[in-house]
Amino acid sequence: MLPVYQEVKPNPLQGANLCSRVFFWWLNPLFKIGHKRRLEEDDMYSVLPEDRSQHLGEELQGFWDKEVLRAENDAQKPSLTRAIIKCYWKSYLVLGIFTLIEGKTSMTSWKATWLVKSESAKVIQPIFLGKIINYFENYDPMDSVALNTAYAYATVLTVCTLILAILHHLYFYHVQCAGMRLRIAMCHMIYRKALRLSNMAMGKTTTGQIVNLLSNDVNKFDQVTVFLHFLWAGPLQAIAVTALLWMEIGISCLAGMAVLIILLPFQSCFGKLFSSLRSKTATFTDARIRTMNEVITGIRIIKMYAWEKSFSDLVTNLRKKEISKILRSSYLRGMNLASFFSASKIIVFVTFTTYVLLGNVITASRVFVAVTLYGAVRLTVTLFFPAAIEKVSEAIISIRRIQNFLLLDEISQRNRQPPSDGKKMVHVQDFTAFWDKSSLLSAVLGELAPSHGLVSVHGRIAYVSQQPWVFSGTVRSNILFGKKYEKERYEKVIKACALKKDLQLLEDGDLTVIGDRGTTLSGGQKARVNLARAVYQDADIYLLDDPLSAVDAEVSRHLFELCICQTLHEKITILVTHQLQYLKAASQILILKDGKMVQKGTYTEFLKSGIDFGSLLKKDNEESEQLPVPGTPTLRNRTFSESSVWSQQSSRPSLKDGAVETQDTENVPVTLSDENRSEGKVGFQAYKNYFRAGAHWIVIIFLILLNTAAQVAYVLQDWWLSYWANQQSTLNVTVNGGGNVTKKLDLNWYLGIYSGLTAATVLFGIARSLLVFYVLVNSSQTLHNKMFESILKAPVLFFDRNPIGRILNRFSKDIGHLDDLLPLTVLDFIQTLLQVVGVVSVAVAVIPWIAIPLVPLGIVFIFLRRYFLETSRDVKRLESTTRSPVFSHLSSSLQGLWTIRAYKAEERCQELFDAHQDLHSEAWFLFLTTSRWFAVRLDAICAMFVIVVAFGSLILAKTLDAGQVGLALSYALTLMGMFQWCVRQSAEVENMMISVERVIEYTDLEKEAPWECQKRPPPTWPHEGVIIFDNVNFMYSLDGPLVLKHLTALIKSREKVGIVGRTGAGKSSLISALFRLSEPEGKIWIDKILTTEIGLHDLRKKMSIIPQEPVLFTGTMRKNLDPFNEHTDEELWNALQEVQLKETIEDLPGKMDTELAESGSNFSVGQRQLVCLARAILRKNQILIIDEATANVDPRTDELIQKKIREKFAHCTVLTIAHRLNTIIDSDRIMVLDSGRLKEYDEPYVLLQNKESLFYKMVQQLGKAEAAALTETAKQVYFKRNYAHIGHTDHMVTNTSNGQPSTLTIFETAL
Repeated sequence: MLPVYQEVKPNPLQGANLCSRVFFWWLNPLFKIGHKRRLEEDDMYSVLPEDRSQHLGEELQGFWDKEVLRAENDAQKPSLTRAIIKCYWKSYLVLGIFTLIEGKTSMTSWKATWLVKSESAKVIQPIFLGKIINYFENYDPMDSVALNTAYAYATVLTVCTLILAILHHLYFYHVQCAGMRLRIAMCHMIYRKALRLSNMAMGKTTTGQIVNLLSNDVNKFDQVTVFLHFLWAGPLQAIAVTALLWMEIGISCLAGMAVLIILLPFQSCFGKLFSSLRSKTATFTDARIRTMNEVITGIRIIKMYAWEKSFSDLVTNLRKKEISKILRSSYLRGMNLASFFSASKIIVFVTFTTYVLLGNVITASRVFVAVTLYGAVRLTVTLFFPAAIEKVSEAIISIRRIQNFLLLDEISQRNRQPPSDGKKMVHVQDFTAFWDKSSLLSAVLGELAPSHGLVSVHGRIAYVSQQPWVFSGTVRSNILFGKKYEKERYEKVIKACALKKDLQLLEDGDLTVIGDRGTTLSGGQKARVNLARAVYQDADIYLLDDPLSAVDAEVSRHLFELCICQTLHEKITILVTHQLQYLKAASQILILKDGKMVQKGTYTEFLKSGIDFGSLLKKDNEESEQLPVPGTPTLRNRTFSESSVWSQQSSRPSLKDGAVETQDTENVPVTLSDENRSEGKVGFQAYKNYFRAGAHWIVIIFLILLNTAAQVAYVLQDWWLSYWANQQSTLNVTVNGGGNVTKKLDLNWYLGIYSGLTAATVLFGIARSLLVFYVLVNSSQTLHNKMFESILKAPVLFFDRNPIGRILNRFSKDIGHLDDLLPLTVLDFIQTLLQVVGVVSVAVAVIPWIAIPLVPLGIVFIFLRRYFLETSRDVKRLESTTRSPVFSHLSSSLQGLWTIRAYKAEERCQELFDAHQDLHSEAWFLFLTTSRWFAVRLDAICAMFVIVVAFGSLILAKTLDAGQVGLALSYALTLMGMFQWCVRQSAEVENMMISVERVIEYTDLEKEAPWECQKRPPPTWPHEGVIIFDNVNFMYSLDGPLVLKHLTALIKSREKVGIVGRTGAGKSSLISALFRLSEPEGKIWIDKILTTEIGLHDLRKKMSIIPQEPVLFTGTMRKNLDPFNEHTDEELWNALQEVQLKETIEDLPGKMDTELAESGSNFSVGQRQLVCLARAILRKNQILIIDEATANVDPRTDELIQKKIREKFAHCTVLTIAHRLNTIIDSDRIMVLDSGRLKEYDEPYVLLQNKESLFYKMVQQLGKAEAAALTETAKQVYFKRNYAHIGHTDHMVTNTSNGQPSTLTIFETAL
């Protein structure tokens, strides 16, 4: 595996002193670097020891394992929640007590923080505010004692504010770290579980679902830890505030508290509704991401079949359902925010209406003490408490989903015993199992659990899978797979696996980086890297699942003789192969029929016995045709053998170096680009595109006006109360020295205006929230659709250059941001920005000269924000790009699960996953701490503003009245948390706009040619199927090498042409040029129409292809055969009957409407290939292309496919790429390609007459018997010129070797 990341910069937090920790000074060097240049991964600090993925994961895993044991003993279902609580309750409780002691509760809206004064702070501040306002109400210019006391109160107020700001950020940092640790631990556990899933369990989940658990579900833990303490702090605070209000305004306070109490269940109800919508949304998101995963994986096939529109409809429908749920949950969130925005206004309105109606008189001190106290409690009760309920209910759903995943069946950990008495063996006795793809190899690997019987394995296993698996890393790391590099042994393995020349031709040799899905290598190279990995392991037992079918005959022979027979001659080797010529080398062959062992014996014994499939193994030079009777189900017969160990050296001669493949020009190494990370500011254009995607500009202008109106109403309501109190105080006159007589104001007038302003605030607030959500969710929908459309129209090269994880990241994480977090953050930012503007405007209106100190404060703020964003933006982008490898590694591991488990490499994979997680944690840690650094400094600016207002109003006491001071000071205090939250939300919006940028980047990808053009071919085209290549050059990218050079050829109507050549000769590139997967130079004509002049769909729909790797998609069998519903049921059933799948499909519960497993994994490779044949039969096209379609299937399926092709496509032009020469020997002509050039093109027999021809040499490499049989077939075809079916020969290679290697050959004879 790849080396785990080296230790990076030591974390300065470890050695920081107290002051540095409090003010986050230890981050200063990072900000200096960020100011000078763009931050790179090397600039990040190493993750703290206590935050490492392995440490955290193992700790939580320990508690979960104990919980599972406890549940088993008590016969209960284990609870993941209980395990989490047991693991984290102590450290988290300390933070809760800290909340109470420090007298500060903390708040975040939805991702970071807004300062909230704690119980004690919220108690202290309104009291001192009241004392200052009292001084103005009883203002006496001559009373210096009162003035000094007022200065003392102002000092206490500002000091209190400063201390609480600092404590708040410390608390907040720790509570976010707690969430991060829980998330990291959970990811570790999910990946650990994924490596242990049994095959049964893999059928119950999908890659998309596991990616979703890892990307979206675990994020809830980052948020829930912040809010959790409010579940108990909220009610406590409400009680304290009620007591204070009672002392201030008496029984009227109960009216306000009653409104609060009514709001609580209303908001809790919202929270529950929201969580139920969230779980429904998650289901649709899972389905959409799973489908996207399949689309990206199978994009070549989708393009060749011209099925883009069908998949577009499928994803669009899923997205519509998902968006309808998202929109509803967004409206709920909008109502929640609106109720928070207007709750305090309603509460104050109800309180003071009750207060004056009870005959009391309004005074400024009472009004603003009450307003400030309500303001304090309202945050907790109307925002944090419901948010806590919402986040907890969301987290519970996520925990439930993760718990269900963690409880899936695991593969039974069968201990492979060490070789007893040095004797290595595989022992299978009385073994019975039920499974859809019955296979002995999976039983030996322990992947298939027996219903009874036993399989015991003595020795270490190495496994080579049928579909080669490579992971992202260098070629060398793929071969070593965690073993130590030993040069001599390594060179020997490279030579045995015919990789020497391939590696010389790669730019960086064996240090060339293989991309995701092995995009840099050809199919044959991947198969040989897989084989080399197994050989290098130096195991005792080798399970080789058909490694020879992906390479040409020459390389196949090299691998068999040099690698399997020579290098592995002292090992137990169980080989599955479809290549009959190698059967003689097997010590023993085992026949299975109907899942039962029929016979076991040597090659010679079978020839004598005349068993059922002995007919396939007749004497050399005899031809035989053994086809399944039409209509009877074909059975899966495999031959297996097991043998003792042969120690003597095989005397088999080694092949010359000529056997090594020539340059792989075909699969040109595609350079994997690093993920783009845009620099600098998010441009205005991105914002414009984002909003314009959501609504017309008229709607956006209306939205701006609506926001302004809501804020004006909000401020006016408070201003009216202040004005009312002032008017009241001027009426307090002294009558004839007989004491104060209070005259009453016109209550109807004052109350009427007050009611109107309150109603306006509420209505505008709700309308504004809902409209913002509507526009932004709509925008997300539009951008998703544009991005998906752009992806479908991108050339194939784009998918080769970008790993699945990177593309999926845009559709999962980035679109998740656009759906969920960004609209909320934008609305929150708009609300707080307008409130900040309101606060400053009120302060300046009351004390105009405040504008003077505001100017320097404003300049400091602007500089600080710019300085912060230079670093913060890069940190956020690093966080995005370090997340992708986590998903890519998970996706890759799931594809190679059997291989990883066979090599016992789970621990190495886990280490690599932890390393990827730690790298992401480094970026996330910086994201949290840099935000905190900024917030502390912003609060310092706000504290200065509070000081200026408090002391400024005392200095100017003569010119001010109590109502104005109350309004200005109470507003200034709310600014403390609000301002830094507003600025940080603006940064958060900008950070999240990176997701918008990334999505917009993918909406404008390079496009392939249009699907339809003005020039449309006639509906019956191509009628003849004549193909002309006229001096065609072909390259996969503009800067890539030519993979087809000056190719000129004529393929006549209804001609059957075989295309042969070594791996990398340009065979598949010829097909790519024909399908225009990249635009060819030169001209390709089909029936007198130039292919480059018509639309891609018009071209691709008129050619059928049976691809090398059969691809099925999730969905019904009907959708897989006929995505556009162009055929009747009868036609579909007939096609299935033609390929002998009708009975198989009829046995399924829903017949053709049965949902297939992900990628059709509940069908064997052979069956999937037959489905592809059925697709071709349905399309009834004049041109059929077969791309090594039978490389991975057994001879009987191969024979069935060849027979059907000859029957059904007799009147069509057929191009067949083949490694097995017997499948194309009866073609009309053979095209021999080498290094991208057409070397030979003639009838097979004519080519075989020339002993210098490449084709002659290829045939001779199969051995004398096979070569003679092929030559005879070619001769008959040439002379008779009739195209009736002629059975292919099944002759064996004669082998004069004395020492037999211990090779078990598994030979598949049917489906």
